[in-house]
Amino acid sequence: MKIVLASSNQGKLKEIKEFFNDTGIEVVSYKEIIKEDTEIEENGRTFKENAVIKAEKIFNLLPYKNYVVLADDSGITVPALGNIPGIYSARFAGKNATDKDNINKLIAELKKRGLKRTPAFYTTAIAIATKEGTFTTHGWMYGEVIDETRGTGGFGYDPMFIPKNYDKTLGELDDTIKKEFSHRTKALKLAKIILKNL
Repeated sequence: MKIVLASSNQGKLKEIKEFFNDTGIEVVSYKEIIKEDTEIEENGRTFKENAVIKAEKIFNLLPYKNYVVLADDSGITVPALGNIPGIYSARFAGKNATDKDNINKLIAELKKRGLKRTPAFYTTAIAIATKEGTFTTHGWMYGEVIDETRGTGGFGYDPMFIPKNYDKTLGELDDTIKKEFSHRTKALKLAKIILKNL
């Protein structure tokens, strides 16, 4: 089976490829099949809605309908800050924001309120678009955000997120540890069950 990932995010592509590494499932970015730039307007109100929008848009653009398209929409939510950035995590500091821009903005928001650390959680919603229909799964990871970065591993907000029962950020922890309990791993394990039944 070939999965077309509805993302060009290299961090996500690497993580998802590694997850399916020993399953015989090949994962490719949609850019390997659809050569022209594709603008996907993520105008959903939830992670699930945005994941479905991305998966179905790419599925409808594919030349062959035997492909399975997988889309992931993820982000971090900080309840003490009014549940920001949430679904706007990837563009928190602006449309073309880098991970560093987004982290700096979130740290500034924490400092503005005098918060050195506060509870936060990651969410991943996965949508799988197929000729049989679209299916979705979710995964969560709980912990805290801090008002500084530590470590250079991971991507997104990882260097400022400390998972529950750990004292290091995801930027400091080895990738293999993160993969055991991450929000994306939890959602992908459920997605694997769906894929087996297709």
